[in-house]
Amino acid sequence: MAQSSSTVGAAAGYRPSATLPFGAEFRRQASRRRTQLALGFMVLLPLIILVAFQFDSGEDDRGGRGEFSSMSELATSGGLNFTLFSLLVSASFLLVVVVALFFGDTVASEASWGSLRYLLAVPVPRARLLTVKLLVALAYAGLALVLLAGTALAAGTLRYGWEPLHSQVAAQLEPGEGLLRLLAVLGYLAVVLLAVAGLAFLLSVVTDAALGAVGGAVLLWILSSILDQITALGALRAFLPTHYSTAWLGLLSTPVQTDDVVRGCVSAVGYATVFWSLAYWRFTRKDITS
Repeated sequence: MAQSSSTVGAAAGYRPSATLPFGAEFRRQASRRRTQLALGFMVLLPLIILVAFQFDSGEDDRGGRGEFSSMSELATSGGLNFTLFSLLVSASFLLVVVVALFFGDTVASEASWGSLRYLLAVPVPRARLLTVKLLVALAYAGLALVLLAGTALAAGTLRYGWEPLHSQVAAQLEPGEGLLRLLAVLGYLAVVLLAVAGLAFLLSVVTDAALGAVGGAVLLWILSSILDQITALGALRAFLPTHYSTAWLGLLSTPVQTDDVVRGCVSAVGYATVFWSLAYWRFTRKDITS
């Protein structure tokens, strides 16, 4: 039987697809302190918000923070509304940082520790190593979103009850439909954050400094958000990865507005595909010295 070119000269029984199993990498990342802290904070944040509402006397709202005040009032009107509020206050920055952390740290940290070349010497094919690390990062980013929304829904429902979903852009939605809308919002946020994931993953491959990869992705996302506020850029703003980051509000409207949601999904997937492709291209060609 003819051997493939990739296994010629390899030890008997060697299979590239059997190196660095997903489960082994998943458990290895689970043992890391940054993973535990990030996931732990996703659980802790809704509880902190819940406690903060218990100390809210409402006196500060007389100063004119109208829009945020009204959203805060909606947050205490039911578990679904509390979950929506938790996602709202997390989406613009916290979730960006968490996703950037999981993707920006995954390869760069191995290089900074000097363990990357030893992983490749196992030998683990470069493309497989990158694929496994990408899938594990996707799994943990998805888990972080689920933990945030799940904890908020459980804590909010226990405290405020299972009530209809209210928002400023839609009529009252019954709990069943409201839950479906929240799941749609969560799914859209996950897709939008793929652009952050792609950028952080590319920077993780390019640099040996994990902090630089994470911080660089967050800073570029913030820069995109700032540029999106400059109306003088006109139609060019539609090409920014953050332009459709708030399109999930259309999923709460009556009737549902999906035009910008579709555009946002196409934009995020497009950016992620380009960034991940560049990451693979760079990683399979670079000299690994650390």
